[in-house]
Amino acid sequence: MTIKDMKPLSMAESSKYIKTEELVAFIRQFSKIDNKDAAKLREEIEKLGSMKIKEEDTSKVIDILPEDAQDVAKIFTDVSLDEKEANQILEIVKKYR
Repeated sequence: MTIKDMKPLSMAESSKYIKTEELVAFIRQFSKIDNKDAAKLREEIEKLGSMKIKEEDTSKVIDILPEDAQDVAKIFTDVSLDEKEANQILEIVKKYR
């Protein structure tokens, strides 16, 4: 097996690449959304176009589905999002909760 691309994925997104049904079932226990919704959520967050939001942070947002600004702040520990940016993320996440 060869690594073709290294990209941070959420748990939901990773289930697309896993062949073992037992492992996929295990991941689904902890994932709050399915693979298709996770991809849509990632796309919407990326459309915000903020340079502060890294792929790793987007994966965490998908896994955690933050409920308030404090939850968002816990994800973005290395940068400080302003209130508008945090609220934009929360509005997007709300569609998938």
